[in-house]
Parts: sequence; structure tokens; C-alpha cells
Amino acid sequence: MYGGTPVPLPDESPGIISQSKPLNMSTIINGRLSKKILIEGTITARTGLHIGGTNLGMSIGGADATVVRNPLDNKPYIPGSSLKGKMRSMLEKLEGKFGDGQDANIKASPYTKVDDDPVSISKIFGTMPEKMKEKGAQPPSRLIVRDCMMTKETVDKLEKAKNTDMPYTEVKTEVVIDRITSAATPRQMERVPAGAKFKMSIVLNLYDGDNGDGMLAKVFRGLVLVQNDYLGGKGTRGSGQVDFRVTGLKMKERTHYENDEDWAKYDGETQIPTEINGIKASE
Repeated sequence: MYGGTPVPLPDESPGIISQSKPLNMSTIINGRLSKKILIEGTITARTGLHIGGTNLGMSIGGADATVVRNPLDNKPYIPGSSLKGKMRSMLEKLEGKFGDGQDANIKASPYTKVDDDPVSISKIFGTMPEKMKEKGAQPPSRLIVRDCMMTKETVDKLEKAKNTDMPYTEVKTEVVIDRITSAATPRQMERVPAGAKFKMSIVLNLYDGDNGDGMLAKVFRGLVLVQNDYLGGKGTRGSGQVDFRVTGLKMKERTHYENDEDWAKYDGETQIPTEINGIKASE
């Protein structure tokens, strides 16, 4: 049970995890998986969206900064790591919680401390294995954010569009102006055009003793914060404004898996925030 005595490894004193033996994840995770909550929806780019990819193989005259693409079909997508990282970063800023500096470039790293807060950022978004034994055994992460692929509607529209500069994208030119000589240095950035839509899928794993409603509420708060900020790069210069719409909220408990049952409607107390609620009132 969370908050109780950590499950000891064999031949160890209660509450002590040996540092001389390799960590056995299945042993030190406290509690059983009790429920999965599935959040489904869409992400709409309100302004051009730039999430950087590799520039390897770009031809002369191409964009200086390209977007990440699926190498199999060349379609841009939103990596789950980008969305999850932005949600976590915004929640850390809201709560004023940061980790220690890592090097000269990173003065405040992600908050990974496992504290007594039942809905702490590190318990939801994850922490390092060596941090898991500080306050009892904890799962490395409860939140799964899938890669977000373009909707078929968006793909069809962009394939037929006549004004895109590259497949499925636009190229935005920015200019750096010398403040004294007025000399201009142009740079080009690839963006997914405004109006593009992506499929969103997020899974929240809950274990025995977890405050499921509180954790889900914090996940929703992270989405609202990103919507009120920006996603991807160059956000302070107009890129990355997005809208989230949650169109499905479902759950699977242990009994659903034991009886081979499909997802059920979420029956918890947490409500989808109005800003991101895309479920019709009649549903």
C-alpha cells in the first residue's frame, strides 16, 4: 500500500533496498495495477507548429530548421516526449518545483524528488530509478503519452494544397536585423501549417492506493497550461499555439482485463476542464 512500509527484497530488512543488488522493478514497485485511464482527443495547431527534427539529408536551399517526420511516410507528427515534457515543465513552473542543476547549461533540471504529495509531479510523470527508494518504492512513471499522428483529414488537405513549400509543411522566413548597420540575415524554419490536426492518446496508470482523481486532474491541468502557452519551438515568436480537445475519457480496471472486457466510461469525480472539453453535452 502506498505510504506504508516499502516491500523489501528477499533477505533484506524491512524498508531497506540493497544497493549491492540490481533493482528488480517487479519487486520494488508497491501495489498492484488497479486501473488504466485513457484520454483521447485531438490537437489543433492554431499557428504554425515547429517541433524540430534532423537536418541530415536536407538539400541546398532547404529550411535551416526542419520538423520531425515519420521516416516511413514522411508525415510530420508530434512526439509524445515533446508533449509530456512540456506538460511537466509547465506544471513545475506553476508549482515552483525544480531539480538541481546538471551542468553549466542546465541550472534547473526536471523535478524528480519523490515527496509526500500523493499527486506529485514525479509520481505522475516519472523519476529516476535511484530516486524510487527515497520515499518507498514507486513506479518509474504513471503517465504514457503516445506520439500524435496527423489525422486523415489533415493529410488529405495538405496533399491537395497548392501553397505548401515542402510536403505537408510551410517554410517561414525570419530575418535578424543588425541594430546598427541594418544588415539582414535571413533564416528559414519549417512549420506544420495552422489548422493541422493530430490524434492525441494519453494513458494514466493507477496503482492500489493512488489518488486517481487527483492525478487525472493534474494531467488535465498540464494540458490546459500548454494550451495557454505553446508547444514546440519558437513559441515566443508566434509558433506553437495549440488547442486540445478531449473527446473520450475511458477506463479499464483489473476486472476488465480478467474478464476480457473493453474500455468502459470513466466513472470518477474529476471533470474535464471546459477549455479542453470536446465531449458533447449529450454524450
